[in-house]
Amino acid sequence: MKEGVATMTDTISIPGAEVTLYRDAPLFEGQRTAAMGGFACETPELGARVIREAMTALKAEGFGAVLGPMDGNTWAKHRLVVESDGRAPFLMEPHNPPHYVDAFEQSGLKIVSRYLSAVRPAEALHSDTLPLPGLRLRTLDLSRAEAELTRIHAVSLEAFASNTFYQPIVLEDFLASYRPILPMIDPELVLLAEDEAGALKGFLFAAPDFAEGAKPKTVILKTYASRAKGGGSMLAGAFYARAKAKGFTEVINALMHESNLSATHSGNQGSRIFRRYALWGGLL
Repeated sequence: MKEGVATMTDTISIPGAEVTLYRDAPLFEGQRTAAMGGFACETPELGARVIREAMTALKAEGFGAVLGPMDGNTWAKHRLVVESDGRAPFLMEPHNPPHYVDAFEQSGLKIVSRYLSAVRPAEALHSDTLPLPGLRLRTLDLSRAEAELTRIHAVSLEAFASNTFYQPIVLEDFLASYRPILPMIDPELVLLAEDEAGALKGFLFAAPDFAEGAKPKTVILKTYASRAKGGGSMLAGAFYARAKAKGFTEVINALMHESNLSATHSGNQGSRIFRRYALWGGLL
């Protein structure tokens, strides 16, 4: 590291608490923003103290705002559980001790984004939407997993660009985030929508909830996106029918921003919210 130049990440520690600073983060309120991730604390007081120390250090560097907890951006680990009905955590779900929430509340930061997870029976959806002409569905080809994920990455960058605190992710980081879970993927639960020329117009990514054991009865609908109007509904309808046929009894609509269309659809489908999450932020 050059003298006087901060690394992109480093950790601030005090006895009983620590936080990692990420200096390439999504903008908040138009300000130069850093993210605070890798958070851990033994007590709320110690957690709040290390957050405030991190904020002081970042302000001295010229940053104008912070977000947290967030390991750099929303493609990585971020947010805390703030409400739960006691349901066991599902695969890949963030979880935390309740006092982490108290630490952020005591730090002076405010909640700037809220999320939820909901569950519903794995029953086929009723829809009056007709199949889209010129669009066909197929399942993921695991023998060409990285090529398939490369195409999904391109659609993701376009489809999620308007999401809260969106920041693009380079292809290699995107692939690296999916490689560890490829062995757990059931390709029949990952759907791709292509036009007549073979161009990818949408995708739906789901995975069995192996947190339940080797033979889960729950499947996690992680994300779906479409470049074609009505493509999302087409993908979701096909997925629910497939999940039911494969013997799953429940579907988790996972980690949705509360203002996203997917959360609205989930509520309209009679899903029950079982977990809420939050992300904090503030100006320095």
